[in-house]
Amino acid sequence: MLRRFCVAVCLAVTMAAPGSLYAADAARPALIAGLCGEAAALNETGGALVGLAAEGSDDDRNWAAPIARAVLDHKFTCDAAGAVVATGGATLDALTGAPREAGEDAHAPVLNLKNRGIFETAEAALALRAAPDATRRSAALHTLERKAASLPESLFDGAARAEQDPALKQQILAIAHAAALNSAEPAKRIAALAQIAENPNRRAMTEVEALTADPAYATNPEFKRAVDAAVTKISRGIAIGDVLATLYNGLSFASILFMAAIGLAVIFGLMGVINLAQGEFIMIGAYVTWLVQEGLRRLAPGLVDFYLILAIPVAFLVTAAIGIALEAALLRHLYRRPLMSLLATWAVSLFLTNLVRVTFGTQNLQFVTPFYVTGGVPVIGDFIFTWNRMFAIVFAIVTLALTWAIVRLTPLGLNIRAVTQNRIMAGCIGIPVRRVDMMAFGLGSGLAGLAGLALAPVYSVNPLMGQNFIIDSFMVVVLGGVGTIAGTVVAALGIGQINVLIEPLWGAVAAKVIVLLMIIAFLQWRPEGLFAVKGRRK
Repeated sequence: MLRRFCVAVCLAVTMAAPGSLYAADAARPALIAGLCGEAAALNETGGALVGLAAEGSDDDRNWAAPIARAVLDHKFTCDAAGAVVATGGATLDALTGAPREAGEDAHAPVLNLKNRGIFETAEAALALRAAPDATRRSAALHTLERKAASLPESLFDGAARAEQDPALKQQILAIAHAAALNSAEPAKRIAALAQIAENPNRRAMTEVEALTADPAYATNPEFKRAVDAAVTKISRGIAIGDVLATLYNGLSFASILFMAAIGLAVIFGLMGVINLAQGEFIMIGAYVTWLVQEGLRRLAPGLVDFYLILAIPVAFLVTAAIGIALEAALLRHLYRRPLMSLLATWAVSLFLTNLVRVTFGTQNLQFVTPFYVTGGVPVIGDFIFTWNRMFAIVFAIVTLALTWAIVRLTPLGLNIRAVTQNRIMAGCIGIPVRRVDMMAFGLGSGLAGLAGLALAPVYSVNPLMGQNFIIDSFMVVVLGGVGTIAGTVVAALGIGQINVLIEPLWGAVAAKVIVLLMIIAFLQWRPEGLFAVKGRRK
């Protein structure tokens, strides 16, 4: 009884003391004694460890963190000389850290459900302040989040001041402010409201709106004004964030549509061939990207994060070669028979789909997510600037620039434009029309392969993925005007934005139907599309 009384007195002094006392070595024997005590002493010691995490020195937190973990893992044993911690294959004295074996009378503290919960909180609090790994600190914060209101405010304040990871620091501050909303001091609650309103999102709105049922909202005018102001500010931030998110998602979807349609625009615009295998070229580009990833994983694991970049020339050349072979072996003989060319490309699409299905299986391929397309940056409201969508947008812009340069600045582009405007006249002045057809078909197929590469980190890659894009691609090409790059860009932007605007209201299927009806109505008024190619096709 005397020992328990001394431990309780020491722990009470330790918990009530300011931070400087935690730094005193005299507190450690009391903590060790509490850990080796009965259930009540264990409770008090768990609380003292939480206080140590909040107010103690770095040295004390580094000393206590492995002990709290050892208690949970049953690697902490008490004996007549004190206590021993088993860590890293060695046994160390818990107080001094010196190597020593446990005595014959050694026994581990027995944690009941209540004690275990307290020590899990203490261990997480110590890890939040002392763990060198940001992932471990993030996991500890997740554990503490549900109990934030019952923990010392100084725990989160100190953790936020010391945190070097910007994202984790913002998370700590958000939890600290949310916990302060339940503070007994109105000034702290009002200050927390102002801080929470600075980062508006739906979670903050839920927390602040709940305060309208708080008794202080009815009795304290200053608190009521603070709550109302926070609700207004958060609502405005959420609305702005929703608008930005819609524009960003629409731009991302438009970039995907453009990538899928630009190759088709080249082929359809030049040769008038409705290539139903264009979606399968997109699929082949995605599979080639996966093969490059697997090759790097086996031959150069250090470069596997850069497979999306290294696969660009491979995906383009492979799909372009398949397109050239298809044009030379099959389509060249069917140019004057559009129905036959349509059926032939449909047969090719079925052949490619089943060939890939037999070779690779029907399951979705697994892609490594490189660091440069992982995560995002919160901007305002619930809008997050995600890197994978930005990769697709930037890739589409680069592809647009290169395609424009090829069509406008190279001899091949000059020949393509001449053949597009008047095939017979182009042949009469010496342009090798057949060769231009072959090269244009290869260019369009290669662009489809690049579309598959851009889709790899965003969409599911399987043998049927191309069928999801062929209809959208034709809608973009027809609406933009057959064979025009500018028309393809504008049509992709329009369809992408309209689709993203309608989809949250009536669903994905209804959005696609509405967009299709809008395109049909537009084409009734302007059959040539947004941008018509000058000249006439023979």
